[in-house]
Amino acid sequence: QLQLVESGGGLVQPGGSLRLSCAASGFTLDYYAIGWFRQAPGKEREGVSCIRGSSGITNYADSVKGRFTISRDNAKNTVYLQMNSLKPEDTAVYYCATYEAVQAMCVIALYEYDYWGQGTQVTVSS
Repeated sequence: QLQLVESGGGLVQPGGSLRLSCAASGFTLDYYAIGWFRQAPGKEREGVSCIRGSSGITNYADSVKGRFTISRDNAKNTVYLQMNSLKPEDTAVYYCATYEAVQAMCVIALYEYDYWGQGTQVTVSS
């Protein structure tokens, strides 16, 4: 059974860093794309970043470019989201999700993703 489990969320001060993990089971990353999404209270869920499991090609939302880095460890079947220079507006529940990818690239569009984790809370506040 395909499953995604996020971890690593928490409370951090503005300018701080966090690393989120997304542990995948029931499938191998080679044939899938993994994306990170977030949803703040009262707002729609939005795409943050994605990575293609086989090629490692990445994609980022403009709001996080230069601050967030997505990576994967295929041996551990895990995808990471390193978040630096965090801002209060980054506060949200962060979700990882996956879809079986055909193309070498990935897209961070909600409609593409078929399987979702339960989410992890990230709060940026002083």
